[in-house]
Amino acid sequence: MYNQLVRALPNAVSQGLLATYCRVGAWAAAQRREDKFHSAPRLVVLPGMDVKIIPALQDNYMYLIVDGETKEAAVVDPVEPENVLAELKGKDVKLTKILTTHHHWDHGGGNNKLLKVHPELPVYGGDNRVEGLTTMVEDGDKLFIGNLEVECLHTPCHTKGHICYVVKPKNQSQAVFTGDTLFIAGCGRFFEGTANQMYDNLYKKLGSLPNDTRVFCGHEYTYANLKFASTVDPNNQAVATKLEWSEKMRAERQPTVPSTIGEEKETNPFMRVDTATIQTRSGSTDPIKTMAHIRKEKDNFKNKARESQSRGKKS
Repeated sequence: MYNQLVRALPNAVSQGLLATYCRVGAWAAAQRREDKFHSAPRLVVLPGMDVKIIPALQDNYMYLIVDGETKEAAVVDPVEPENVLAELKGKDVKLTKILTTHHHWDHGGGNNKLLKVHPELPVYGGDNRVEGLTTMVEDGDKLFIGNLEVECLHTPCHTKGHICYVVKPKNQSQAVFTGDTLFIAGCGRFFEGTANQMYDNLYKKLGSLPNDTRVFCGHEYTYANLKFASTVDPNNQAVATKLEWSEKMRAERQPTVPSTIGEEKETNPFMRVDTATIQTRSGSTDPIKTMAHIRKEKDNFKNKARESQSRGKKS
């Protein structure tokens, strides 16, 4: 129902609703805690590059990618640019690009604000609805952050113009920034696409990346996603182990990113729709029908969780 409503609304209206939702959610979260972020910022040092995980809003992540050789950097989805600028202050790092995964306010809504400080920055994206867009990219396009090659993957479904960015240090393991296409143990809602498209995204594009590719997604949804995974894949020990781990990480306010493509193939039900266990849920051996079925199950799982929380507050 929600997906249908969003599709029926003009883009400006739907974006306004999303912006209001995110702002209210962020305000409410701030009222519930004294600390600044939903998760502790974290530096991930990888061969050839550094990735600074910068939390934003209620559960978003922004990422600062720094080439180890040239110290050139790009930022992914800087919805709260003031925190990105604070991270850059006093460091020998030059910001050269804004990479936007999709046009939703909680990902691209800080682009213009950042451009007021750095008007020279190009803004990359795959949709003309991206705020401040200067450079439209398509599937297979390449760009560079210093010496780091970045390949653009067009992954339509959550939005028509969604882009995932694969960062490839020379002769080293890769990293992919997946926005709202692939989450840890989950995937984005099908707002502007189909189960067939999401299957192609997760199996043929992201699933074809090397298993050791690090996955940096757009939101901290891991614990809730693994709770759902444990209901649809109850005998999966890898899911049980990662669920326990994620609960501990979140209790300490630590980010659960990154994952890897290999881990997602083991624990993410949306990347396991070709397995008999998950197909049993849909009563079909067709992986695309199974993809559609468990996406609906996940939506209902969220609604039931909210209803349960609501009843708990009233009792």
